[in-house]
Amino acid sequence: MVTLADLDLDPGIRSWIARIEELSPTIPDLGNPDPTVQRIAARELSDALAVDFTLPIPEGVDIDEVQLGGRRARRYRPAGIDSALPTQLWLHGGGFYAGTPDEILNERLLARRALDSGLQVFSLDYRLAPEHPYPAPVEDAVRALDDLIQRANELSVDPGRFGIGGNSAGAAISASTALRLRDEGDTRLIHVDLEVPPAAHRAVGRSGIDYLDGFGLEQIDLIMAMYAGANGPADSNISPLDVADLSGLPPHLIFVAEHDLLRDAGIEYSTRLRDAGVDVDLVFGHGQLHGSPGLTFTVPSARAWQHDHARRLALAYTH
Repeated sequence: MVTLADLDLDPGIRSWIARIEELSPTIPDLGNPDPTVQRIAARELSDALAVDFTLPIPEGVDIDEVQLGGRRARRYRPAGIDSALPTQLWLHGGGFYAGTPDEILNERLLARRALDSGLQVFSLDYRLAPEHPYPAPVEDAVRALDDLIQRANELSVDPGRFGIGGNSAGAAISASTALRLRDEGDTRLIHVDLEVPPAAHRAVGRSGIDYLDGFGLEQIDLIMAMYAGANGPADSNISPLDVADLSGLPPHLIFVAEHDLLRDAGIEYSTRLRDAGVDVDLVFGHGQLHGSPGLTFTVPSARAWQHDHARRLALAYTH
């Protein structure tokens, strides 16, 4: 078992951890057993941290809101471009029960990524567990993707350069969505972007042991059970790593963090995808925790992670 004290972390990451420890006692509902209450407290903590640790929204980005498949979405687009753009549907993190496109962290990271990559990014306000367990968010993503294609001219979407991605829980939903579309014979997606994904519905490998306690994912079994729903998952795509056949999927970009319980599941998923003939670009974030790539104001390696993410997206949507 590894502890935070064992790690040689960037001072900016240490400052972020200290700030979490300082703020958390002032937000008592972080420990509320009701996830619908806890998610409000989690948003409060996230926003307080983002103000201090994440670079602000840059100039040169147009931001607005649209409805996609009956769900709200926030759009980020490089300013001053009237033509259709390569487009990504993005699904935020939050453990399947929390998170929103409105979080300051998400706004700041996605605005800068859209500017740096040249992509148009739609951040979807998908339904959350426990009120809406799997496959509700996958269904939201499918409907949003359908809407983006049907309204391609209106929304300046290039239908030939069209993909999906997400962070953490949103990455799992993205992976499950890509599998569902593959199963249905839908080949519109050209790319899948998974950032620190929970690729399996269980702990995997050494990282699943080393980083289980003290790294923010101690309740992963409870979270996964809540996402699966009272009657269990509707299909095996909830756990992409455990799907028997991974062939026929679009190219994948997968980011894993070194000190993350989810690391080995992401690496193993990359291996299984490659073995199935899928093009995979795997990026290993040395020195990173599950949430530290968002610390772009204070941590140089987080800025490098985000810059590299945008660069690899630009290349993926060009070819």
